[in-house]
Amino acid sequence: MIGVVLVEPEGPVNIGMVARTMKNFGLRELVLVSPNITEESYAYAVRAVDILDNATILESFDEALELFDLTVGTTGKPGRTFIPHRAPLYPWELAETLRGYPGRVGLFFGRESIGLKNEELSRMDFTVTIPTSEEYPVMNLAQAVAVVLYELAKTRPEPMVEALKPATRGEKEQLIAAWGKLLDVLNYPKDDERREVFVKIFRRFVGRAVLYGREVHTLIGPLRKATMKLEECRNAER
Repeated sequence: MIGVVLVEPEGPVNIGMVARTMKNFGLRELVLVSPNITEESYAYAVRAVDILDNATILESFDEALELFDLTVGTTGKPGRTFIPHRAPLYPWELAETLRGYPGRVGLFFGRESIGLKNEELSRMDFTVTIPTSEEYPVMNLAQAVAVVLYELAKTRPEPMVEALKPATRGEKEQLIAAWGKLLDVLNYPKDDERREVFVKIFRRFVGRAVLYGREVHTLIGPLRKATMKLEECRNAER
């Protein structure tokens, strides 16, 4: 299931046009973070008024993150300057990456003026950018949504395998926490700041992977077991 998230959209017209675009491609879940919805929004939604009526309206970016198992942030400015430590995908590459994934995917689009902030992009599992002319690289919000949804619609989803359920955000956080706990017990690296970097790198690794719940719990088990053994050895030495 794919949902569209508009983070602090500034134009009421764009909200309506995005709802209309979603209905064109058969999507129904619209999440709005601090939106400015007016009569114009409904006028431009045309036959997608029901999408607006049923939209989830939230006050914060963090609340929107919690709704999805996998998050994708969009940006019109690819590169290290704008997306630290992460190479963005093109829409057709994103479509291939998500092929057959049965979990809840959130497509996050930012403000018309500045898009998603660096801190927001850094918390996404993936980032995606649309290749545009250097002369005028930033697209209108509703147009950008249409391009991404078009590419996703071109790939027919594979049947879900019931035995493989996607890892939830909570399960992935448990895996990251288990890794951090192991590093703490190992006291490696000894410098706290470097240890935090190790956890951040592991978080990015987890974010780039399309993981299933069974896989995550398979990884958590040995990490916790190793942590327990090390704690027992440390206590025995005292």
